[in-house]
Amino acid sequence: MTASSLSPIPLAAVGALRFGHWTDVEAGTGCTVIVAPHGATGAVDVRGGAPASRETDLLKPENTVQEVHAICLSGGSAYGLEAASGVARELEARGIGLDVGVACVPIVCSSCIFDLAFGSATVRPGVDAGISATRAALDSDPDIPLAEGCVGAGTGATVGKLNGPDRAMKSGLGARAFKLGGLRMGAIAVVNACGDIVDPATGHTIAGMRAAPDSLQLDNMEDAMLAAGAQMEMPLDRTNTTISCLVTNARLTKAEATKVAQMAADAYAHVIRPTHTTNDGDTIYVLATGELEGPTPPLDLIGLVATRTLEAALVAGATEATALHDLPAARDLI
Repeated sequence: MTASSLSPIPLAAVGALRFGHWTDVEAGTGCTVIVAPHGATGAVDVRGGAPASRETDLLKPENTVQEVHAICLSGGSAYGLEAASGVARELEARGIGLDVGVACVPIVCSSCIFDLAFGSATVRPGVDAGISATRAALDSDPDIPLAEGCVGAGTGATVGKLNGPDRAMKSGLGARAFKLGGLRMGAIAVVNACGDIVDPATGHTIAGMRAAPDSLQLDNMEDAMLAAGAQMEMPLDRTNTTISCLVTNARLTKAEATKVAQMAADAYAHVIRPTHTTNDGDTIYVLATGELEGPTPPLDLIGLVATRTLEAALVAGATEATALHDLPAARDLI
């Protein structure tokens, strides 16, 4: 990613969007909300085999709902979907949503990661957490950068779990944004992958499966899978998911936004190894505000910018994390 192509910008500079967290560090869980107060074209791409989600069918191009008002990324496994109800309540109270004549109905889509194996298995983001995250998004100073690492939905995120939780590593939430001409693109990624995290710019593994519970040396998880052969087992079955939201000022239809989400899924393959497994519920949302002035760039170019932006956010999800609940983070490695 060169300075002559993509230029870094603050996430808040992408468009008319707001961002907020609710975090419980002790329990190792949280939620993150992306609010589109004026609505945005939404889309989703689901590649993993074990997703936990809400209202994703509304984002299919053939469905008639055209605007989304918030995306809620949450911990708590499927229990965390309850946080989206809190988001909807707070948006309704502020008059943000779809006017159906007799009521205001916010369109809130949500996906969750499994974080119950680290911290507390009984504390999950609920309605109050969704309300708090939404208030943080709408009432905080938008010029303050969104916190990254072990915050919000990334609080309980972990990676490198083939050989059990005691050889995993801590990861978290990453957020990055770039511009190319008038096009602006941002990404928020909650990195809770089964696999290792590789920086595609260098090819180096930056977080993943450790050689031993007391080790800060990394093993290559894909090599370990091949070596195990038919005896390979997954001790944390269906407990991994990387969930992301791309935000852009581009003018996109639902079908075009869906294609951007599909193209951006390449970022998962570039950074997470292996990815899209039966134990991951990998999901990517897109919110397009349509604020771009001038001609819209070619769709394939928008998809490429989305992919590069999401790569940066995924890497940041590992590099911005800190040690928590006896698990080291990338910054702790030798």
